[in-house]
Amino acid sequence: MSGNRPVVLKLEGITKSFGALRANDNIGFALHRGEVLALLGENGAGKTTLMNILFGHYTADAGTVEVMGQALPPGQPGAALAAGVGMVHQHFTLAGNLTVTENILLGTRPLWRAGLGRSAARAQIAALSRDFGLAVRPDAKVRDLSVGERQRVEILKALYREARVLILDEPTAVLTPQETDALLATLRKAVARGLSVIFISHKLHEVMAAADRVIVLRHGRVAGEVATAETDRHRLAEMMVGEEVRLPQPSTATPGPALMSLRQVTCHPEGSRSGLNRVTFDLRAGQITGLAGVSGNGQGALADLVSGMTAPDEGRLEVHGAEVSVWSPRAALAAGVGRIPEDRHATGSIADFTLTENAVLEDYARPPYSRHGWMNWRAARTHAEKIIAAYDLRCPGPEARIRLLSGGNMQKLILGRALEAGPRIILANQPVRGLDIGALTYVQECLIAARDAGAAILLISEDLDEVLALSDVIHVMSEGRLSPGFPRGSKTPAELGAWMAGQGFDHAA
Repeated sequence: MSGNRPVVLKLEGITKSFGALRANDNIGFALHRGEVLALLGENGAGKTTLMNILFGHYTADAGTVEVMGQALPPGQPGAALAAGVGMVHQHFTLAGNLTVTENILLGTRPLWRAGLGRSAARAQIAALSRDFGLAVRPDAKVRDLSVGERQRVEILKALYREARVLILDEPTAVLTPQETDALLATLRKAVARGLSVIFISHKLHEVMAAADRVIVLRHGRVAGEVATAETDRHRLAEMMVGEEVRLPQPSTATPGPALMSLRQVTCHPEGSRSGLNRVTFDLRAGQITGLAGVSGNGQGALADLVSGMTAPDEGRLEVHGAEVSVWSPRAALAAGVGRIPEDRHATGSIADFTLTENAVLEDYARPPYSRHGWMNWRAARTHAEKIIAAYDLRCPGPEARIRLLSGGNMQKLILGRALEAGPRIILANQPVRGLDIGALTYVQECLIAARDAGAAILLISEDLDEVLALSDVIHVMSEGRLSPGFPRGSKTPAELGAWMAGQGFDHAA
C-alpha cells in the first residue's frame, strides 16, 4: 500500500463541532510520499471540514496535524502554505480580472515590492505547465478561461509554491470527461515526482482510477480504510452508506401531451456564452428528456429559457399548449416549472439566508407561507424541516445559514425545494453534481417518481452515463444546435459522443 515511503502528513484525534453538530469525531490517518489517498463519504460526512482544519481555515476543538514531522499551528493558512500544503477548493478562489500569472503570484510576495518579477515567474509557470501537462496562457485574464483551465491555474498555484501535499476537493465536479482525463494524467505525473495528494470525490470510478488507498468517513468518523487494489466500486459504495446500494432502473415511460414546446427557437449568444440555433423539441408529460453535450455548447442558454431567465429572440415558445408572449421567472413558476439550477451558489441559494428562508425562496409570497403580506414563519420552518428529514440534510438545523453547509447538502435543499412543490415541468440541470452515491440514488428515484406522476423533465448532465441511465429520449447539443431525439437504447455512447463532437448535424433530417 505505502511500503517504506516516509509519512509526509499525519492527523491525530481531530474533533470539530458546530453547535450540536459534530462534523469530525476523533479522526486520524497518515499520508505517505508519492501517494494518492482518496477521502470518501456521504455529503456532510466531514470531509471538507477536515481539510479546512488541515489547511488552517478552521481550528479543531481537539487533535493535532503534523507535516513532515513538525506540528502545524492551528488556524493559520499561511503556516500550512509554508509547510508545503496546497489546496484546490471545490469552488475556485481566483480573481477574474487578473491574469493567470498575477493570480499565481498573489500572496507569494509583498504587495509593496516594486514589480512582481513577472518575467521570471512567467518562465517558471511555463516550465511547470510543460512538465505537468497543465496548458494555460500566462497572460490570459482568468475570467476568459474555461472551467478546466481555471482548475489548472489553481493547481499551478500550488505547484509554484512548491507544495508537497496537494488537497483536491471535488476536483472533477465541474469538469467535462475530457478535462477529467487530463487532470488524472496530471496527477500521475505529479505523484511520480513525489507529490502526495488527498483526493476528495464522490465519483467512485475516478477514485478507483486515481487513488492508491481510500479512507471512508461516515457521520464524522472513520468508517473504514482499504487499498483500491483490494476493493471495487460496489464495496466502496457500501462502505460510504453502510448498506448495499442499487441504482434505480426506470420502467418504460408512457409519454403524455407536450407541456412545453420550442419551435425554431433562437437565443443570441452573450459574450463568450453560446446561444441557441433554431431549436425545436417537446417536453412531454411522463417523460424524462435527457440533454447530453460538452459543457458550453448551449445547454446553459436552454436551461435559462426553460426556467424563465431568458425569452426567445426568435421562434415560438408554447407552455401547456398555448403560445407564450411574456416569459419570465415569475411566469415560469406560475406555469409550474420546478427549477434545479446548475450553480447552487450563484442562482440556487442566498448564502446568508437560513435554510428556512432558502426553502421558501420561490414560494414565500404564496400561502401557506404568506397571507395578506405577512410571513408565516412557522409554516416556512415546518417546510424546511420536512426537506431536511426527507432529503437527509446534514446540518445544524433550519435556522442555520446555508453557506455553512457542504455543497452536496446545499444541493439537497434546492432539490427538495423544487420537487416538494409538485411541479409539472422540471428543469434538472446537473441535479446530482457533488452528491454522494446514496444521495445520487435518492435524487434519481425522485426524478423517476416525478416522471411517473406525470411531470415533464428536462435532464441536463455532462455525465453521459447518467443521461443514458435515466432518459427516455436523448438529445445532443453542439454549438447551439439540437440533435433529433433518440429513444432510450437506440444509440451507443460512442454514437452519442460523435454527435457531441458535432458530427451528424449536417446530415440530420
